[in-house]
Amino acid sequence: MKFPNEWTQKEYLQNKKKLQEIGVKIFLIDTILSPIENAQTMTYNPYEMTKLPHGSVFVFYCDSGKSTLYRIDEYKKKFPHHYCISLKGGRGYWRKNMTIFDD
Repeated sequence: MKFPNEWTQKEYLQNKKKLQEIGVKIFLIDTILSPIENAQTMTYNPYEMTKLPHGSVFVFYCDSGKSTLYRIDEYKKKFPHHYCISLKGGRGYWRKNMTIFDD
């Protein structure tokens, strides 16, 4: 699989649904110790994250999305068996009531 460096919230929600259907796990990774309301997040913990299934997708977020996008290459090196993506706009652009419907 090949993924871009960044996903919007809409892309995250759409891809999460599709990938979970085929058994790929996706984790929304909190790098700022500030969970997103109405979203299941995991605090950035490299030791615990390396124990997660190979091929999992890590979507990192910060307040604006700029820091995680800047560090995306670092994350990819740190987690070579996982896919690393930055959440565009970060926590600041997260819409807590956004949902995705089937077409």
